[in-house]
Amino acid sequence: MQEFTATVIWERGQQGFADQRYSRAHAWRFDGGLSVPASSSPLSVPLPMSDPAAVDPEEALVAAASSCHMLFFLSLAAQRGYVIDQYRDAAVGELGKNAAGRMAMTRITLRPAIVFSGPLQPDAGALAALHHAAHEKCYIANSLTADIVIAGAEG
Repeated sequence: MQEFTATVIWERGQQGFADQRYSRAHAWRFDGGLSVPASSSPLSVPLPMSDPAAVDPEEALVAAASSCHMLFFLSLAAQRGYVIDQYRDAAVGELGKNAAGRMAMTRITLRPAIVFSGPLQPDAGALAALHHAAHEKCYIANSLTADIVIAGAEG
C-alpha cells in the first residue's frame, strides 16, 4: 500500500467566525514543497468570503480525474508506438444530487484534444480502446462514484 499526503492550512486571524462571514481561503501544501492557494467555490460561498483566483475542491477533483486519465493514456499510447505532441483536456464536472439525494460530483466529462505525429496514427477504434484502457487503469476514476465519460467516446 502507498500513501499520499497533503497538508491543508486555514487560519482565522482577526476575522469573526460564528457569523459565517470568515474567509474560506486556505492553502494546500504537498510533499514536493508546492503550496497552492485554495478556497471554496464562489458558487458555494459568495464573495468576499471565497477567493475566485484560488483552486476549489470541485475544480481539483475534475483536474485530478483528467490528469490521471491523461497520464495513463500517454503511457499506453507510447507502449503501442504512437507519438503524441500535445494532449489538452477541457474537462467539466457536474455537481448535482446523487441517488441518495446528496450533493455530489455526478458526472465528469473529459474532452481531450490530442495531436499525434509520426507515421502511426490511431483510427477511431484504436483511439477508443486507448481511452477505455486508460479509464480502467486510472486510480482516481476507480475511486469515484461519478460517471466519467470521454466526449465523443460514449457507447
